[in-house]
Parts: sequence; structure tokens; C-alpha cells
Amino acid sequence: MSLRSAPPRSGRPTRLHSAVFQPIGDEGRAALVERRIAEAIMGGVLSAGERLPAEPELAAAMGVAPATAREALLVLRERGLIVTRRGRNGGSFVADSADPVQFATRALLDSSRVSLRDAGQHYLAITSACVDLAARRADPSEIASIRARLERVDDHDLAAWRRASDDAVIELAALSQSARLTREQMKLQGEFSPLLALIDTDASSRSTNRDHLLEVLGAVGAGDAGAATSALRDGTRFMIDWLIAYRERHGATMTAPVATVPAPPAPATPTRPERS
Repeated sequence: MSLRSAPPRSGRPTRLHSAVFQPIGDEGRAALVERRIAEAIMGGVLSAGERLPAEPELAAAMGVAPATAREALLVLRERGLIVTRRGRNGGSFVADSADPVQFATRALLDSSRVSLRDAGQHYLAITSACVDLAARRADPSEIASIRARLERVDDHDLAAWRRASDDAVIELAALSQSARLTREQMKLQGEFSPLLALIDTDASSRSTNRDHLLEVLGAVGAGDAGAATSALRDGTRFMIDWLIAYRERHGATMTAPVATVPAPPAPATPTRPERS
């Protein structure tokens, strides 16, 4: 099974895919452009072989200067995340070697138990607010449409499942009819998607996450805000507990190569002959 995202089909791109190229805002710096694109690549939102917008288009879409976009692309090339091809069909493309699992594992290793718990609380707070409002404001037919699209996806196709489940959560947020909450949910989903993709690699855990999401959708469709937020709380707790257990189980293995690198010997301190 492949975790890497397939290029978006012609037609409507996924919501996370579209969010990658939204304006950066006042903090329009090369580092932020580079980080957003890097996270999208490693999260599987931008897939191997996918062509990025040309520099002028990228700069205009993200609200930065062309020189800033050029600098960000240069860093991405140096990191080996994109390659540049010359000629008529040239441009910048996501490198085939970009590995979402490796990125997610490294990001997880760099996080502490406390930071993961805190991130989970933040995710729960924002998503709960979206779910609560959606349960009160959404038409049941809208929820049924989201659920039907989700159920049509083969969850053994990891990339397709991750796209579909991310989109379902973002569409649910949009049904809250709060633009601010929806924007925050899109940001959070982009940050969590690589870690959720890591959970997806375990079939049993993927099935559990799927059941939690369908339970949330069912409760929202029934207009039961309490049941929806309770199901979301259970799903978020499961997600964070899984990530912490995975980190603790594999942390020593992942860091072992670093620990075996010998430190260089300290230079000898010359001794002076004692004066009589």
C-alpha cells in the first residue's frame, strides 16, 4: 500500500491541496513559504511528480514577492524535496524521494509527550467548536453527502483515504458557517495530516479512526451536538494516545544511530616544564 498522495484528478482539488497556495499574509517570508510547501509535500497533500505553480504564479497566490518565492524554492531544492526541469515542459516538481512516513516519524520524534497532549487539546477545542455549530446549522442532506463520499473510499488506498478524511473534517468545519473556525481547522488539519497518515499505516488503528469520524458525522447529521463532540473527544484521545505510544515504542530505535556516533577526541593540552 502506498501512502504517497496521487496527483489530484482533473476537477475539484482537495481542500487541503487548495489551502497550500493560500496567501501567507503579513509574515510573507521565504521560510514560511518553504515550510508550508514542505509540510504539504511530506504530508502527502502534494504528491511525488506533481508540478508546482511557476514562480510568478506561486508568488501571486501566496501573497509574497517573486524573489521570496524563488528563495523558498531554492531551499526546497537543496532539501531534495523538489526538482527543477528545464525545457518546454519544465518547472519545479515534487521529488520522487519525498517520503511522508519519514517526515511524520521525524516530526513525532521531535515532539514531547507534553507537546503532543497540548496539540491534541488545541485540535479538540477548534474541531469541537466546528462540530457543535455544524450540528446546529447544517442540513442533514449535506452531512449525508459527506458521509457517502467517505464511505465510497477504499481505506486500503492510504493516500485516497487520507485525502477523503481530511476533506470530510474540513467540509464539516465549513458547515459551521464560521469563516474563522474553518480557516483555523484547515491550518490544523494540514499540521495533523502527516501524523494521521502515520496512524493510517496500521490497519486496525485506521479502522478505529474511520469509525470515530463516521460516528461524528452521524451525530452531526442527527443534530446531536453533545454526541458529536463526545465522539470527537474519544477520537482525538485515541489519536494522541496512539502517537505517544508509537513515539515511546520507536524513539530509542530512531535515535540509536545518532547515539553511536563517537565524539571527536579532545585536543591534548600541552604541558609546560616546571620552573625550578
